[in-house]
Amino acid sequence: MRDTDNMEAEMEYDDGEEPSFSDPEDFVDESDQELLGDVLRDKPQEADGIDSVVWEAPEKQPFKDFGNLRHWLEDPDCRDQYSVIYDSGERTGIFANDVKEPIEVEERARWTETYVRWSPKGTYLATFHQRGIALWGGEKFKQIQRFSHQGVQLIDFSPCERYVVTFSPLMDTKDDPQAIIIWDVLTGQKKRGFHCESSAHWPIFKWSPDGKFFARMTQDTLSIYETPSMGLLDKKSLRINGIKDFSWSPGDNIIAFWVPEDKDIPARVTLMQLPSRNEIRVRNLFNVVDCKLHWQKNGDYLCVKVDRTPKGTQGVVTNFEIFRMREKQVPVDVVEMKESIIAFAWEPNGSKFAVLHGESPRINVSFYHVKNNGKIDLIKMFDKQQANSIFWSPQGQFLVLAGLRSMNGALAFVDTSDCTMMNIAEHYMASDVEWDPTGRYVVTSVSWWSHKVDNAFWLWTFQGRLLQKTNKERFCQLLWRPRPPSLLTQEQIKLIKKDLKKYSKIFEQKDRLSQSKASKELVDKRRSMMEDYRKYRERTIDMYNEQKPLRLELRGGVDTDELDSNVDDWEEETIEFFINEEIIPIGDL
Repeated sequence: MRDTDNMEAEMEYDDGEEPSFSDPEDFVDESDQELLGDVLRDKPQEADGIDSVVWEAPEKQPFKDFGNLRHWLEDPDCRDQYSVIYDSGERTGIFANDVKEPIEVEERARWTETYVRWSPKGTYLATFHQRGIALWGGEKFKQIQRFSHQGVQLIDFSPCERYVVTFSPLMDTKDDPQAIIIWDVLTGQKKRGFHCESSAHWPIFKWSPDGKFFARMTQDTLSIYETPSMGLLDKKSLRINGIKDFSWSPGDNIIAFWVPEDKDIPARVTLMQLPSRNEIRVRNLFNVVDCKLHWQKNGDYLCVKVDRTPKGTQGVVTNFEIFRMREKQVPVDVVEMKESIIAFAWEPNGSKFAVLHGESPRINVSFYHVKNNGKIDLIKMFDKQQANSIFWSPQGQFLVLAGLRSMNGALAFVDTSDCTMMNIAEHYMASDVEWDPTGRYVVTSVSWWSHKVDNAFWLWTFQGRLLQKTNKERFCQLLWRPRPPSLLTQEQIKLIKKDLKKYSKIFEQKDRLSQSKASKELVDKRRSMMEDYRKYRERTIDMYNEQKPLRLELRGGVDTDELDSNVDDWEEETIEFFINEEIIPIGDL
């Protein structure tokens, strides 16, 4: 029946006048508003985006050639550099490390107003000034960039060295956040400002290892930003109730964070993959007092130091929860210690870790090895150590146990391959220990900032043999210049280590030449002086001979050049001197 009605209507249209589909003049079509209302409300207006439009093309800036910013890596003897602040901060010097004595590279008065910092790969030296930060580099340490931030006190570089973060407590305002500023190192432009809020720890922003993300923690919130836009990842922060601390993996874009217990809900440690925000591992923990996150340098392992108060017991028990990051489902092993923990440190390029535990005077150091089968073995324990700090060599295997400040600078040099004490020494009142990037040398120092007398820095071999004592008036700070990652692959490095005996002969020959360098330099210096004298003597003899006709003319033809010339004109005189003689008795001997 319905089909018949439609046919009749069509027939009426065919026979009669076609209907008009035009809208009346006062008709308003709101169909789009009904269907796409939320989209149309956000549609761009003519006035939108003016702030992002360039009306005038920017002028082409001249290229600034700062030279080779990594020239120090081309040193034929592979000398590392370090910065030294002394004279109570009035003078700053850059030195090349040498076994005999430091070699001055650059030295300036009032180069910085407080202290200095090297960038993560050693490309730049940052100096602090009331008006901001300056970056220096290249062969002659020319000024490369300036960042204007009044009252700046702290800085932090991104791992890729592309960005630098500055902090000043003087600049913050409600409308214009200026307390924390992120700058582009290459252009010197301000990328974004942030309020300090209530964060008490520096750095406030923590960077992913590739520099593509950075994050900060506020109350119940973890905010992750991406570069180069400096905007929030996915335009929103993560709501994490009770979050206490977080840390990036040094090897991957993974964040670890922990949340304390809340009533019946256990504390937990979470590993989150970025930028997907996938939780790859969650570990529940009970009776937790505090947690500390310790990543191994390559991100192969994460140690969560968990202080617990088990029910029915008194005192605090510490668990080391070891996450094996390179294995499927990230398995976790546990080491329990019932003594108080003084210090913990991973071996940088290995699978060992060291723990200082106990109470003075019975402080012990324990060395553990994380094995592939999931077992964690106690390798060795030394008791009665005078130490409160652990300093691993950047290359692993070797470390220094140091009793800094209150422990009067006791030092122990340890080889963890067989856990032997290579040497026991002391640098009285030492305040700092700094390994060089290669792990061949280590510096201990007494800073004027912490102790007003005996200010100096001492250079040791990794085995604990003292090489130098360098006294600098009111010495303040020594920092080794970092090296960028090696361009060699792991396979190439392994091959070099395998053929080390072949290279060691070359190194031994260079060492012997270095030992005889002083006498060689003295011989070369004497030869050079003798050659200069010979040339000078030849020049004066030629001049003397050229002037002979003039001498004869001035002396009436008499040749006075020879000692025995004109003997007939000589006269002989005899001169006598009278001497008084006096005898003084000195008694019986």
